[in-house]
Parts: sequence; C-alpha cells; structure tokens
Amino acid sequence: MTQIDYPISAIVPHAGPMSLLDRALTGDAESLVAEVDIRADGLFFDGYGVAGWVGIEFMAQAVAAWAGWQARLAGGEPKVGFLLGSRRYDCQVSHFLPGQTLRVSARRAFQADNGLGQFDCRIEIGDQLVASAALTVFEPKNAEAFLAGQADGS
Repeated sequence: MTQIDYPISAIVPHAGPMSLLDRALTGDAESLVAEVDIRADGLFFDGYGVAGWVGIEFMAQAVAAWAGWQARLAGGEPKVGFLLGSRRYDCQVSHFLPGQTLRVSARRAFQADNGLGQFDCRIEIGDQLVASAALTVFEPKNAEAFLAGQADGS
C-alpha cells in the first residue's frame, strides 16, 4: 500500500458538508483506506451520533476517493460517479458515536469497460469490524451526457 499524499478535496468531487471523509490514508491499484472522524457538528449527526445507515455513504465516498486518486495518478481529474446500490449491508451498530474514528476501506472486486464496477467495503473502529457491504457503482465516460439522457455517457 502507498501513502496517499492528496487531501480529500483533491480526489473526491463532493464539496462542503457533503464531503464526509476526513483523510485518505493508503491505497493501491485495487483498494483504498480512508478515515472519518465522528463529530457533533457533522452533517448527519442526530443529537446522539451518526446513524449506522450512513456507513453506506462513507463507503461510497471511499470508492470515489479511490477512483479520484487513480485519476490523479494518471494525470487526470476526478470524475463524477454514481452509487447504484449495495448488497449485504451489515452494520453492527445503530450509531457511530462522537469521538470515534472510522477506518473505511474499499477494494475493487471488478470493473467493466463500460464503467460499471463493484467494490467490497468495510468499516472498522479500532480492530473491530462494524460494517460491510458490496457496492455497485457506475462511472460514465461523460457524466453530463449521461445525465442529459445519453445512455452510455459517451
């Protein structure tokens, strides 16, 4: 694994309060590890903590960080991608609590030439696995064209 020398803002196309990851730590050609610090001033804080279901978005942003980092390494810019769904989301906690640091990892299981991919993701607190899922994602060649109705985004 290689240490990632980019701030999150340089590799994830989310901005402001929608940027949920705090740090990208390490990565390689197939995976990335990031961290999230749970704070009372966070976007999804509900007075007690951050609900466990938000873990899916932490995972999706780790996938986006991996894709953005790969784009930067190739001399390009991060692209917009889409979370299509998740399978087997299993979360062992109802809330992530203030003061906790979550380690979020994403490992590419496959990626097709058309931009469709699947990533196996995990969230750990310390040495304890607290959430896991398989995320299906799509990164069109041209997000604007795709959103305008051109099916393949080319």
